[in-house]
Amino acid sequence: MKRLLSLFLAAALAVGVTACSSSNSPSSSAAKSSSSAASSASGDFSTPVTLKVGVNGTDFRLWDDLNKRLKQYNITLEPVSFADYIKPNQALADKEIDLNAFQTEIYFNTFIKQHNLNLVSLGYTFIAPMGVYSQKIKDISKTPNNAKVAIPNDATNGGRALILLQSAGLIKLDGKDNVTPTTKNISDNPKNLQFVSMESVQIPRSLGDVDIAAINTGAATDAGLSPVKDAIYRESSKGESAKNYFNILAVRPEDKDKPAFKKLLEVYYNDETKKVIDEIYKGAAVPVW
Repeated sequence: MKRLLSLFLAAALAVGVTACSSSNSPSSSAAKSSSSAASSASGDFSTPVTLKVGVNGTDFRLWDDLNKRLKQYNITLEPVSFADYIKPNQALADKEIDLNAFQTEIYFNTFIKQHNLNLVSLGYTFIAPMGVYSQKIKDISKTPNNAKVAIPNDATNGGRALILLQSAGLIKLDGKDNVTPTTKNISDNPKNLQFVSMESVQIPRSLGDVDIAAINTGAATDAGLSPVKDAIYRESSKGESAKNYFNILAVRPEDKDKPAFKKLLEVYYNDETKKVIDEIYKGAAVPVW
């Protein structure tokens, strides 16, 4: 009788396990997630995972290097290139991609608030100091009167450009908005600079049409400019205000604690990644972890 009872219980347990493993119910998904989390902790990822990463530009060398180190965990990063700073967040919210890596924290916070998107930061990556470029002058102090100045047309990068120009001594701001000032916040403009706002990625192509231009590092490098060598003035990568411009990895809230995303962050945050960033960007980007 005891042997029959043991066999019956074993059979029942086997049926129960089979039913749970084939179920698509929320409880089954939670069980799978719990199992994956346990596997993540031990470094055992048995199921291949591909994460689509929204980026600006077409330089995928950092992602290629990360893929080499993530291979042992069955995680593959698939870069998806976008030509502007708007679609990557919308695509993430619409589940067309799994995360993105192209924006500063201040831009991200402003954007998701304005567009009512439910996204969160997974972690910091690096800061890419904005620079001022020119095909006409080599010393920013020599900026001529009535000079035409190109700045990004979005609120955060446009404000960042004005703060940069203030630090260079070209203008003064009224201090009413220390994060996203606009040209209306300019209290002193001794050289009577003429501001032209345009899409960040278009500014490098318009360098010949303006006297100076504030350009994001990503747009500059994609256009073949070297922020270290070609910028006539650059933003500081240190100080409390610099934190506003730390770049982030953005994800949907429900994905933040998933094993694959945690492992990505773990692999990203090490000295090898710092070395790769330095080799690729040659000082144009500075790791912040």
